[in-house]
Amino acid sequence: MIAIVSHDAGGAEILSSWLRRCEEPYCLVLDGPAVDIFQRKLGNCRAITLSEAIKKSDWVLCGTGGYSTLERQGMAQTKAAGKKVVAFLDHWVNYEERFQEQGITVYPDEIWVGDIEAEHIAQTLFHEVPVVLKPNPYFEDFLIAYESVKNSQQNTEQISGLYVCEPIREYALLQHGDERYWGYTEEDALQYFISNIQAIGCSCSEIIVRPHPFESKSKYDWVKQASPLTIKIGGENTLLEEIAKADIVIGCESMAMVMGLLAKKRVISSIPPGGRSCRLPQAEIEHMQTLAARQ
Repeated sequence: MIAIVSHDAGGAEILSSWLRRCEEPYCLVLDGPAVDIFQRKLGNCRAITLSEAIKKSDWVLCGTGGYSTLERQGMAQTKAAGKKVVAFLDHWVNYEERFQEQGITVYPDEIWVGDIEAEHIAQTLFHEVPVVLKPNPYFEDFLIAYESVKNSQQNTEQISGLYVCEPIREYALLQHGDERYWGYTEEDALQYFISNIQAIGCSCSEIIVRPHPFESKSKYDWVKQASPLTIKIGGENTLLEEIAKADIVIGCESMAMVMGLLAKKRVISSIPPGGRSCRLPQAEIEHMQTLAARQ
């Protein structure tokens, strides 16, 4: 019996896709965005408490979210119970913080990663924990589904952009007590992109701003009045569908940007001057500051 512990969206996508390939019995501990993601992909998901899941299971597989304590509690309580716990890293940044809770670091018995770039970063940081490279089941599911969706999209000469948001302020405040710890906020980055959109070298007929699952649907309504561009708030359709409709995917350090690369879209990081550099390791990502400097 495997217990799955998941809260944040990125980890939930990977763990739910992993479960679709797993033949072993499992139980679920879900909260936050993970609830809808597991329900959408697996159906009939009944979650139980963390303590109950640890008692029932032989080992535990956790996500590694930054916006909730659930997964870190799962690791700590599983280790305290003397059972094996594995964490699946779903991103390429903030690795060390994902294992820290109120100043205490709790590492799993094993760390799984889904690509070579993540493996290199994790091996550099974690010397005492085995890092295991696994096929990324979310990437596999995305590419299979994308092949069927992309052909249904209408081909037009108009260029559209998908801006994928992240709750940067909230995460910085949660982890470091300072909303501007990284030198910028999500609002700064979006405004910087909108103000310098001519630097991308093409005219966008429409920009879809997609809030992060952690964010409210109305958080970015202000941008519709802050620009003469045609801007709509997304998130009603799946990320797959919104990427398929877009020609360009823009964000700061979102996993959705990497999904854009998988879909062979142009991808741009909008981190503004004064912000820390984008730490996504994929070389194909363009940077708004570089594009703006050429104007």
